[in-house]
Amino acid sequence: MTDAKQKAAPNRSRGRRIARGLGATAAALVVAAAGTGAWYYQRLDHNITTFAPEGIASSRPPVATPAPTGGRPVNILLLGSDTRDDGNSSLGGGEEGVGHSDTAILLHVYADHKHAVGVSIPRDTLVTIPPCLLPSGKWSQSRTSQMFNSAFTIGEFKAGNPACTQNTVEALTGLRVDHTLVVDFKGFAAITSAVGGVDVCVPNDVDSYGIHLTKGRQTVSGQQAVDYVRARHGLGDSSDIGRMLRQQAFMSSLIKKVQGKGFDLTTLLPLADAATKSLTVDPELGSPYKLAEFAQSLQDIQLSDIQFVTLPWRFQGARVAVVEPDASILWNLLRQDRTLDGHPTGDAGTSASPSPGASTSPSTSPGAGAGLEPGPGASPSATASATASATADPGGAATLNVPVTVHNAAKTAGLAGRTALALRGNGYTDITIGANTPARRTTLIEYAPSQRAAAEHLAQLYPGAELRSTATDSIVLTLGQDRADTPGLPDGTAQDDGTGLGSASPGTLPSAIPSGITGNTRPADADLCSDLSFG
Repeated sequence: MTDAKQKAAPNRSRGRRIARGLGATAAALVVAAAGTGAWYYQRLDHNITTFAPEGIASSRPPVATPAPTGGRPVNILLLGSDTRDDGNSSLGGGEEGVGHSDTAILLHVYADHKHAVGVSIPRDTLVTIPPCLLPSGKWSQSRTSQMFNSAFTIGEFKAGNPACTQNTVEALTGLRVDHTLVVDFKGFAAITSAVGGVDVCVPNDVDSYGIHLTKGRQTVSGQQAVDYVRARHGLGDSSDIGRMLRQQAFMSSLIKKVQGKGFDLTTLLPLADAATKSLTVDPELGSPYKLAEFAQSLQDIQLSDIQFVTLPWRFQGARVAVVEPDASILWNLLRQDRTLDGHPTGDAGTSASPSPGASTSPSTSPGAGAGLEPGPGASPSATASATASATADPGGAATLNVPVTVHNAAKTAGLAGRTALALRGNGYTDITIGANTPARRTTLIEYAPSQRAAAEHLAQLYPGAELRSTATDSIVLTLGQDRADTPGLPDGTAQDDGTGLGSASPGTLPSAIPSGITGNTRPADADLCSDLSFG
């Protein structure tokens, strides 16, 4: 494989959502097209670009456990690159350069491979970006409170850094990303043209930032399709939140078009060509046959069995903060392979969407009522005290947003990962798993003088931990050998597998799904013109 093929990074666009509908259908078409001749297969194979595996983190969440029926859940990260390089400036405008991943959906395909949920991650979400591979071969330092879409730019690779974004998503969610696909403006435009256009609904006339759209239902392709999924100003409050709603509607419409078209070769071949040209994929999907096999595994998912949900969020100035415990509950639902209303997909008659009556309860303050695992090593009374303090005392609740870095000095495999998941379950929003450190007997909590209150709050989960004021940008929790025998996860969940990121289902589910999930959900078969703006 050539250097260009290995190291090319992804491109971004709302078109990346295309990769989601196409990832299930077009990839299968790729191999069908290849059957028309070896020369065409070689052409398609040459089209596909993969990113280098070296940038994928070595410490990752475990692969999902197969269901009793034999199927296994699959998580697919779909990214859109807004790079203006390589001829994309004619579609996106602006200057050439490394793009951001302004569009990101984590698609969870359930073990039955008949249901799916796409989680939209706002580009402005403040997250921790873990260490990522640089062009020099060295790894970057972990960065806290960074915009999510900036992970794609780490190292300033010409085509972006999809491995870094994948690492960031895994650290954020505790879910293993099985496959990553990236699409740029050119690929998006080509695919929409190849399917004969996509039906959309424009809420109102738009004439802003070079984008011109007319109100009403219409069919768009090429440049118009790119404009539709990019448009932000002049619609609702001009936020990225509203734009994601329209992208979810577009993605649903694209899937419907691809599933219902019934392709002959005159349609199939251009689509297969456009699809493979548009994709940058992980190494495991780096051939037409691999793409097709993957696509065929998703072919039984119907539009009515797909949901979109936006990561629970709130505005934090000009940026977006993750709302807890809602987000942790969402990730826990997916780790347990449950629908958004908390049911196993194998239950007869269950829907992938939250039932209206199950989720009207408003979000609580961070850490309250999450129904997740207590802090590692904490007694029930200490955990209850800490949770009550975080709920009743506004100052205590605020400490849950302080960055915490977790190091394992207990020499117990996976302890730092289990601890990170447990802390998220207790409402902490900014957790980084650091490197293992030399063994020490007792647990240590280091903090800057200004963070003493937050450190004392954390210490309630670790009775007997040493508190030490030091020069640090975050609270540093170093787990000593007094935590080596931290009990396993509740409800009979399996112990950590040594990856450092715990088991697939850390904790119990709440009795009611919070509004941060139910209020941000869109069924894929919703009316084309419904819920297209925010604000």
